[in-house]
Amino acid sequence: MSEDNNMIRIQDVDKRYRMGAGEVEVLRGISLDVKKGEFVSVMGQSGSGKTTLMNLIGMLDSPSEGSISIDGIDITGKSQKQLVELRRRTVGFVFQQFHLIPSLTAYENISLPLVFAGEKDNEAVAVALERVGLSHRADHKPAEMSGGEQQRVAIARAIVMKPKILLADEPTGALDAATGSMIISLLKSLAGDMTVIMVTHNKELAMCSDRIVNLKDGNIAE
Repeated sequence: MSEDNNMIRIQDVDKRYRMGAGEVEVLRGISLDVKKGEFVSVMGQSGSGKTTLMNLIGMLDSPSEGSISIDGIDITGKSQKQLVELRRRTVGFVFQQFHLIPSLTAYENISLPLVFAGEKDNEAVAVALERVGLSHRADHKPAEMSGGEQQRVAIARAIVMKPKILLADEPTGALDAATGSMIISLLKSLAGDMTVIMVTHNKELAMCSDRIVNLKDGNIAE
């Protein structure tokens, strides 16, 4: 466990990708601390490195240089197997598209992370449904729900394993403004219990978070 109040500590991180014979530098010397329970929005133009940064925090990718600690654990030198286990226990993901399975009910979609983990916890599913305000829609399939309801099911699925970090990549991108605002309010209500990091293009929605981090040309703009 972390001795300080930081859930995420990123120090001097570079990320380069090999492209043909050369390399493309996506992140340059990024340093960022995010406190436990904080709600942070990440903004920036396309190509500024937002998604790459999210992938590094979510342990889907590794930095080329520098170090990343999650809840006091240095993840930089971990094996792929260790990262998979750590990610499963630590991080929940929400995307612009809901990625729900059409043939499954809301309840069944939310249960999937538990199924994959070899666990059965009906109470955890019920709690997740309640937290997103959809207990009454448990038996409904995605086609029977609005876009906002589908995104709330996706959020419930992301939090059913009680992650320490919730990563939301453009979670309102497929929704109208009013529904998007409701999703932001929901994310804000989850922050505190978990650290929430959201990528968004919408400045107005980003203003609802505790802090905005602006990325420009692979670095944090002052």
